[in-house]
Amino acid sequence: MSVVKQNSVKAWLLAARPKTLAAGSVPVLVASGLAVHFGRFQWIPALLCLLFALLAQIASNFSNDYFDFVKKTDNEHRLGPARAVASGWISPMRMLIGTLVVISLACLFGLGLVYFGGWEMILVGVGCVLALLAYTAGPWPLAYNGLGDLFVLTFFGFVAVVFSFYVQTLSFEPLVFLAGAMVGLPAVNILVLNNYRDRDNDAACRKRTTIVLFGEAFGRYFYLLNGILAVILGLFFIQEVGWAALLPLLYLIPHYLTWRKMCRIREGKALNTLLGETARNLLIFGLLFTIGILLG
Repeated sequence: MSVVKQNSVKAWLLAARPKTLAAGSVPVLVASGLAVHFGRFQWIPALLCLLFALLAQIASNFSNDYFDFVKKTDNEHRLGPARAVASGWISPMRMLIGTLVVISLACLFGLGLVYFGGWEMILVGVGCVLALLAYTAGPWPLAYNGLGDLFVLTFFGFVAVVFSFYVQTLSFEPLVFLAGAMVGLPAVNILVLNNYRDRDNDAACRKRTTIVLFGEAFGRYFYLLNGILAVILGLFFIQEVGWAALLPLLYLIPHYLTWRKMCRIREGKALNTLLGETARNLLIFGLLFTIGILLG
């Protein structure tokens, strides 16, 4: 990698981890497709949801960058892509301030959703912010106690899809909750791959991810099964949208190919090449699922 100047735009862009942002955009895409299907799509709340989701994810990435450095998890043994604070690109204090600034921007756009979804959206927004901070901050961080996967499934799956749909339609449809699970499962794989790569260093730093708790083989098959289960859940949409619900089956091709690479590489920095593929696969899944909904 070329030299990154301290506190430069490039440093902040790298800290935002753009390859992972599919996890924030895909839920809004799917929710909007469902809103179109039910004849109640509204582009303004959809856009506000997208901005909130992306900014909240960037804030989460900044927060993780800062708190993993403070907890000394980002050390010389870490195998993942370089982190901004640990690499000296951004000072710890500036990263903390940057995290708070991005959270504030996310909340600013989130306040616009109150007009469409009612004051209850404030509670949803507060819950999202507290959760993203609790992921690596505080006395009992979720990521350090085996709850990171559940966090991603909940907030990048159920919460993001269900409430992006709600602010457009003012309704809760059972199928939307199912769609939340479908999106959340492949989103979890971004975290699974990170934790699979860092399992040895995480164990040494007492970061008890599910892979540290249950082992390397668990991590491999957890990754595979998340994608398979997401596609299986999609079959419940056949009655609603017909055979177009089978489109997400095509996702299994890139998903399986990436998993095979994961099994072949097994350890080391070479696994970093699969982070972009995993995020790409999530985007492919979201597009296939949304197209199927729109065709149905």
